[in-house]
Amino acid sequence: MPSPPRRAVVTGLGVFSPIGSSPAALWAALRTGTSGVGPIRAFDASALPCHIAGEIPDFVAKTVIDKSYRRSLNAMARTVQVGVAAAQLGMQDAGLGKGDVAPERIGVEFASVMGATELPDLAGASKLASVGPRQPVDMDRWGREGAPEVPPMWMLKYLPNMPACHATILFDMQGPSNTIIPNDAAGVLAAGEAFRILRRGAADVMLVGGSEAKINPLSLSRFNAFAPLTRRNELGPRAVRPFDRDASGTCLGEAGVAFPLEELGHARKRGATILAEVVGYAAGLDRGVKGEGFARVIRTALADAGVQPGDVDHVNAHGLGVPELDRFEARGIAGVFGRDVPVFAPLSRFGNAGAASGVIELACSLLALKHGELPGTLNHDNPDPGCPIRVHTGEPRRVTKPFAVKVSYTDLGQCAALVVRRWEE
Repeated sequence: MPSPPRRAVVTGLGVFSPIGSSPAALWAALRTGTSGVGPIRAFDASALPCHIAGEIPDFVAKTVIDKSYRRSLNAMARTVQVGVAAAQLGMQDAGLGKGDVAPERIGVEFASVMGATELPDLAGASKLASVGPRQPVDMDRWGREGAPEVPPMWMLKYLPNMPACHATILFDMQGPSNTIIPNDAAGVLAAGEAFRILRRGAADVMLVGGSEAKINPLSLSRFNAFAPLTRRNELGPRAVRPFDRDASGTCLGEAGVAFPLEELGHARKRGATILAEVVGYAAGLDRGVKGEGFARVIRTALADAGVQPGDVDHVNAHGLGVPELDRFEARGIAGVFGRDVPVFAPLSRFGNAGAASGVIELACSLLALKHGELPGTLNHDNPDPGCPIRVHTGEPRRVTKPFAVKVSYTDLGQCAALVVRRWEE
């Protein structure tokens, strides 16, 4: 007889977010409707059109990262520091340390993008190469005088694969290792790839994570120029309005989240506490506006899990608060669930954390399944007629069914869906 399929369970959670930097703190903030969006504190952003964001308060990497590894902090931008710190806390929460798993049987799938360059790393070189308003940069002068002023470790601080690289060193992970970079969809894609690796037997434990921290002058200037950020700064924590008729755009957030995904037999053998089970996954592309391809991805994930739409307690949506993108997402969800399944959109509490969005949003549903309550979505007051879904708002409601579906997408059309199950022995 064929062996039963290998199962993948979540056995720990490490989190840094604008509304809580532990699972308990995050859950308390979700239940009470706390928002982490407000005026930017990291620098004076008042001259920018959008100067609100969701920042991780009081994050100091050297107080979190193991002292044996702190020598590497100078080679980590904030995005990397947050990711490595989350990886460490996720492993600790699962009761896993270096050497507890055979090195070749533990790996990492991490969602990240190119880190936000800190101004001191390039300011001196740029100043030396700047010659005037009509020719801002003299490339000959840049090569001759500017480039030598760039710190030699500059590139290693910001590469997308750095959180995964540092995690593999910190925990001697010699199994499958990959960095997933498609922006907002990256977190769900990383979780799905880890799920497939475990299911086919290529590892026993996969650390899944995501991090992004771009609340700095250079990144904020670029995002204000090119991204659909809200200009309703006066609304503060009420500015990002998912699937709402009065939505005016999103804002940036920062987060780092990591959790070990573990083969069930391996977790049981070591007596691990199980938070939830990942049971289905799918990804695809939809460049249309009707969400038909997005709906197909969700159906494929449900089929992979052997789950019917009526078995799903809630859909965890991205809910950017950008009208045209929210309508695309809502049509995809409605194409599978109609208005029968409530939609939960937690992003309005902490902003768009890019590559970390999928995992911080997923963490909210993992905690909801664990505690048996689904918090309400913030800032959804006037449903957009173009969003044919039922968004859950108000007080927490009881979780009544065993499954949740986390969906994510990018403005380029990458789509992903992950099905998770409330853990019951």
